[in-house]
Amino acid sequence: MDPAKIREKIGRFRILVIGRANAGKTTILQRVCNTRENPEIYNGAGKKIDAAVLRASTERGEHDIENEMVFRNNPGFIFHDSRGFEAGSELEFEKVKTFIANRSKKTKIQDQLHAIWYCIPMDEESRMFTQGEIKFFSQCDTGNIPVIVLFTKFDALYDIAYGQLKSKGASMEEAEELAPKHADESFAVGVQLTFLYHSKDIRHPPKCHVCLPNMDKDDAGCESLMERTAGTLDNEALQQLFVSTQQTNLELCMKYAVQK
Repeated sequence: MDPAKIREKIGRFRILVIGRANAGKTTILQRVCNTRENPEIYNGAGKKIDAAVLRASTERGEHDIENEMVFRNNPGFIFHDSRGFEAGSELEFEKVKTFIANRSKKTKIQDQLHAIWYCIPMDEESRMFTQGEIKFFSQCDTGNIPVIVLFTKFDALYDIAYGQLKSKGASMEEAEELAPKHADESFAVGVQLTFLYHSKDIRHPPKCHVCLPNMDKDDAGCESLMERTAGTLDNEALQQLFVSTQQTNLELCMKYAVQK
């Protein structure tokens, strides 16, 4: 399929981003779109929302999941933002469920939701899933829309691994060098992933997950996020649209033989 024809037919790739405040969502989206700028916000009718109006609404605690975030550096992505589900935020949970259900019913593919990124920050020691996160994966059936869990701020686990290695007699230099690998290996067999993919409480597990450390650094990349997301897309046209829209992973374009 010709990516240009796919873009003409479908338009832009639409992603719902879920995660509580300080989960690192904006930083990741900036990396995805290769920019430092903040996104422009449009309402459901496609009208740009003035920044001052948006700021006032945010200060009043108002939030509209139908609003579309678009980065000028890569307008091929449309992002919808959910603030995540804090304790007792039943209203926000129902808003997300309704949004996903309504988008699934859209007849035009460009109006449908194409993927969900669920951001879970790992900067709390012994971080387990909140009740809101468990509720989403146990009660929210997203149908054919793939859900990818983004374990953000994953470098916080490097500090824990560093301490563990030091306690076992490693030198400072050895512990610093080995900490990322040790953290990755420990997390891969740890309680979080075991619970997420194998617990009887999780009726709707994600398609996959990706660990994202040090996303605030200048040389941070999100190639793994791009690759994992592309791999979850069963629709070939959507897959090629996503691959040709993303600008951070050239190898991915070559893998899917996409000509921009």
